[in-house]
Amino acid sequence: MRAILEHATQNNWATRLNVQVSLVLSNKLGAQGLSLAQDYGVSTAVIEHTEFKNAEDPRLEFDKALIQKIDTQQPILVVLAGFMRILTPYFVNHYRGRLLNIHPSLLPAFKGLHTHARAIETGCKFSGASVHEVSEELDHGRILEQAVVPILKGDTAQDLASRVLTQEHIIYPRAIERWLIDNK
Repeated sequence: MRAILEHATQNNWATRLNVQVSLVLSNKLGAQGLSLAQDYGVSTAVIEHTEFKNAEDPRLEFDKALIQKIDTQQPILVVLAGFMRILTPYFVNHYRGRLLNIHPSLLPAFKGLHTHARAIETGCKFSGASVHEVSEELDHGRILEQAVVPILKGDTAQDLASRVLTQEHIIYPRAIERWLIDNK
């Protein structure tokens, strides 16, 4: 999220594109992104998913609460940045075509968790990151941008994750900006 906020500021999205990051929403009260957003003057909110554990359908009720809060901003784009919850089809369909995510692999390879360890264990020579539109299927959807990162001899999952993260910080803000220009 820091890379997105920095890119938006440095590239003057407010004037150039007439858009701004208007809300950072987390499901965890102590999330670092909340204080970072406040440093950039961006509104924040927390809706803890655990508040819905007694609902008939906790995931759906949580997602409905997210939608209610997000829609107060009338967003043209919703960006997932460090949000590690699987969203319901209800949520995905509500923002269809304007919901982006980043995944630390070269999709469609290695969907889900532990992508770096799995790429190394499989003997891949390359890994990377993918920015994609979110669909109902996990880590699926139209790919907007990818970055390729070599897997080096002796790499640990943490080594690879660090190099991939560097590329994520480059491609995610760039893909968001391109989406904004193409879809305004």
